[in-house]
Amino acid sequence: MPAIEIPKEKWSGKVREITLGATADEGGTRAKTVTVGGQNSMPFLHFEGDSPNPPAIAIEIQDRKPADWSSVLLDAWGDVTEDVVAWAKAAEEKGADVILLKFGLHDGINADYARKTFRKVLEATGLPIIVFGPGQAELDNEVLVAIADEGKGERLVLGVCDDKNYRTIVAAALGNEHIVDARTAMDVNLSKQLNILINDMGLPMERIMMDPTTAALGYGMEYGYSVMERLRLAALQGDSMTQQPMLVTPGEEAWRAKEARAGEDVPEAWGDWAERAVNWETITAGALVESGADILALRHPESVKRVRAMIDALAK
Repeated sequence: MPAIEIPKEKWSGKVREITLGATADEGGTRAKTVTVGGQNSMPFLHFEGDSPNPPAIAIEIQDRKPADWSSVLLDAWGDVTEDVVAWAKAAEEKGADVILLKFGLHDGINADYARKTFRKVLEATGLPIIVFGPGQAELDNEVLVAIADEGKGERLVLGVCDDKNYRTIVAAALGNEHIVDARTAMDVNLSKQLNILINDMGLPMERIMMDPTTAALGYGMEYGYSVMERLRLAALQGDSMTQQPMLVTPGEEAWRAKEARAGEDVPEAWGDWAERAVNWETITAGALVESGADILALRHPESVKRVRAMIDALAK
C-alpha cells in the first residue's frame, strides 16, 4: 500500500520574534528573558514549519487585593493577595513565565505610588514584567510614563495602548527601551491599523505586541478565535503589519463570566463551582493557544498548571 502524503501549506511570511525582559548583560536586571513568536506555520503544525518559541504564560497580580475577584480565586492565592511582593513571588513559584502587574482604579493611584509599587515587584522577581494601567486614559498615561522611566532598560511591556491613548505610552516606551501592548476591538483591520500608527511614531515592529482582545468561552469566543486565526493567516501570507506575536487575557475575561463568578442560585447541572470556574478559564485559554496566542495572562494557579501541560504536550 503506498504511503499517504500529508498535504503541506507553504507560507511566505513569518511571525516576528519579540523578547521580554533584559538581563544584566543587556542593561536590565532580569534573571531570564522570554522570547515569543518566530513561527512560520499555523500553531503546532510541526510538519509544516518551525515554532521555535512555545506560548508563554503570564500570571496576573494586582497592586492591591482585588475587590471584584471571585472568592474561588482569592482562596486559591490566600494571604499573598494582601502584599504585592508576596504575590509576585508566589506567582513565580506557581510557574509563571512572565508577571503581569495590573494597577487598579482606587484613591491612592498616582505616579509616585505606581513607581514605588513597580520597584517592589521588580526587586521581588527575576521574571520579565508586563504592566497594565488602571484602564482610565489619563491615569494610564501618568502611571505608565512613571513606570517606563523607573524600569528603563528592563524591556517591559506597557499597556494597554489603544487608538485613543497610544501616543503618550508609545513615547514613554521609545525613550526607555520598552515594548507596548497594542489593543483593539476584535477586528483584523483595526489591529493592523493600530500597529501602523504605533510604528509611524518610530517604535520598531519588534517592540509591538498585538492584543486583538478576546472573549470568554460562551461569550464570543468563536468570534475572537476567528479574528486571531485570520490575523495569523495574514501574517503567514506576508502581511508585515500583522506579523506580531499576540498577547491575550483569558484570565480576566473568563472570570467575568457568570459561570465562573456564580456559586449560588445556579442550576444543579452546572456542578462544583470551583471546578467549573477553573474549567472556564482553562478551556478559554486552550482555544486561544490553538488560534495563535503567544502570551496568555491567567489568574488561577490550577489553570496555569493545566494550560502549561497542554502547551508542553502540543509543543513536542
